[in-house]
Amino acid sequence: MALRAVLALPLIAVYTVVLGLPAILFGMLRRLDLVRSVTALWGRAVLWTLGIDVTVAGAQHCPAGPAVYAANHVSVIDIPILFAHLPGDFRIIHKRSLYLIPVLGLYLYAGGHIGIDRGNAFRAHKGLQRAGARVRDGGSNLVVFPEGTRSRGSEVGPFKRGLFALALAAEVPVVPLSLIGVKVVARGGLDVHAGTVRLLVHPPIPTAGRGPEEATTLAEEVRRIVTGGCAAA
Repeated sequence: MALRAVLALPLIAVYTVVLGLPAILFGMLRRLDLVRSVTALWGRAVLWTLGIDVTVAGAQHCPAGPAVYAANHVSVIDIPILFAHLPGDFRIIHKRSLYLIPVLGLYLYAGGHIGIDRGNAFRAHKGLQRAGARVRDGGSNLVVFPEGTRSRGSEVGPFKRGLFALALAAEVPVVPLSLIGVKVVARGGLDVHAGTVRLLVHPPIPTAGRGPEEATTLAEEVRRIVTGGCAAA
């Protein structure tokens, strides 16, 4: 357990409350631009407190229109990294149980982020349908972690096809994201150390003209790109 992470916890709790409350208010007022600004500030404050620097490469690959961004899932700091450094506005697909966490849960709800009930296949499918409609009809960007849970080892886990079926149905590009070096600074739980990590944005993969039967192929294609980015760093 890293002493720095333990000492940082009270500060992170303060950031979450102090910045979370106005973000909730802005979300209820549908001022999503202000929600995004506050959330980016929260992410940067968390990373600064933990002593984690982030370098970003490939930001020019972010499409102008809506897209699904697919990242490997390594640690609890993945979310602050993306909120602080991924360009543009986006919503995340997350475990529905996060709604139960004070302040954070209300922020996720008011900010339009999409909770998925992983314990119920029917509700999970409905949640993905809502997410697809948000992208297709509302023009929102989505950030997804196709592994479904944080990877335990150094290897990127298998990518679930459902999130790619969503992108195919919405006919929006998929942008692979490689989170590199996170496992070095965040080894699990409170074992977080100061250091530098890298966010690599890969060129988008078009989905127009591809049918739902290609979801598995697309998932494997994106995983190869994400894994290659992590291995090449």
